[in-house]
Amino acid sequence: MLTTLLIVLPLVAAAVVWAAPLPREATAGIASLVALVEVGLWILALLRFDFGSSALQHSAQREWFSDLGVSYHVGFYGFSLWLAGLTVALGAAAIGFGMWVGRDRARAYYGLMLFLVGAVVGVFASQDLLLFYVFFEAMLIPIYILVGVWGGPNRAAATIMFVVYTMAGSLLMLASIVAFGLSQGTFDLIAAGTSDNDWVFLGFAVAFAVKAPLFPFHGWLRAAYTEAPPEVAALLSGVVSKAAVFGFVWIVLRHFPGPVGDWRTVILVLAATGLVYGSLLAFRQPDMRGVVAYSSMGQMGLITLGIFAGNDLGLGGAVLQSVGHGLVSAAMFLLAGMVIERTGSDRFADLGGMAKGRPVLATIVMIVGMLTLAVPGSANFAGEFAILAGVFAQGWGYAAVGAVAIVLAAMYTLRLISAVLHRASGAAIRAEALDLRPGEVALVLPLVLALLALSAWPAAVSDRSFPDRGPAGVISEAAE
Repeated sequence: MLTTLLIVLPLVAAAVVWAAPLPREATAGIASLVALVEVGLWILALLRFDFGSSALQHSAQREWFSDLGVSYHVGFYGFSLWLAGLTVALGAAAIGFGMWVGRDRARAYYGLMLFLVGAVVGVFASQDLLLFYVFFEAMLIPIYILVGVWGGPNRAAATIMFVVYTMAGSLLMLASIVAFGLSQGTFDLIAAGTSDNDWVFLGFAVAFAVKAPLFPFHGWLRAAYTEAPPEVAALLSGVVSKAAVFGFVWIVLRHFPGPVGDWRTVILVLAATGLVYGSLLAFRQPDMRGVVAYSSMGQMGLITLGIFAGNDLGLGGAVLQSVGHGLVSAAMFLLAGMVIERTGSDRFADLGGMAKGRPVLATIVMIVGMLTLAVPGSANFAGEFAILAGVFAQGWGYAAVGAVAIVLAAMYTLRLISAVLHRASGAAIRAEALDLRPGEVALVLPLVLALLALSAWPAAVSDRSFPDRGPAGVISEAAE
């Protein structure tokens, strides 16, 4: 019941917002209230979750197409519950940001944001392949419109690029879903067995690689992340990319153990390449959002290394890193949006010197920056360490590449902090560019506090994503 409520509430609220002719303030208030209720529902689901059980929890199942073995089947395992929590938390922050900047065409905007949150939660809760595909496609529709209507000056090109890449990936995944479901006699992810078909495996793998995005399927990333409104980019980087994590873990690893073994080296090499390539591109970017965009590409490469490490350490670290990266990247995009609201630009050449007279902004940028570069003791450090230790079993070279990328992450993060806070003031910095206001702090501070809490207790995620016998064992057992 709770899972269904988490999915349906924002979808119904979106329909109400679209239909009701309410003023902007009332529409924004309803959307914010629903987003906060979503957070409350997720906390209730967390409190009632038995992390020692290997069973699907908060589940619901209703027959949909009996002849095809398709059903509305939803519920959470530990790792997917964390991803759903990440979604509702970032959804509330993003909707709050839209309310703070006063987005125009409020009914359309807030309806789309609520619809996006409901669809992404649906992706993480789905236990039926066709239902998963429905939510996977549904979450793309609001993104197309939000980027295309409320995006930057090059939003049309960014939208077309995003559509081309994601539609190509989606078609491959649909073909794989049909082939896999018909061969198994069911589309249920719990009931279905395993497959050794390399082509079906590749259809899923490429679709998730596009969504992450992973090298060399990242062509849409820069334009979409930098032309999207900052709060939409926060959701793209923070949670939409994590649909790939869910797909790799719960569809690819679980149902294709043979092809995973055959293609593991190829995937690990591409992930390691993307990790270094994304980090190098992040270091060369001329603006805040460009740095966060390409750093996200690098981090998704790191997470993929953990997923395909083939052991509990790497997989647990990948889930922890997914949550940590979602929080830091969303916080950075929101901070970039707040800088843009003050200066009209997030280009480093226009910024600089913002630490002077703006202690709250400087403190929050410094804290998020330190968490981004994974200082020892942080949640991201714990996640990266677990991933590198896990992937070491597949070859020391992968761990060495990951260590080099950590150094690159420190370089591009320190460059961003210096360019925004410490260098000589650029042309866009004016005296009226004030410090963060309480309403803005209220949007970012919960994300920072969540990161600090995870830094103090990373095992809350890494040790509670799968039952005690370990993630790799659970996946292999489920595949039997």
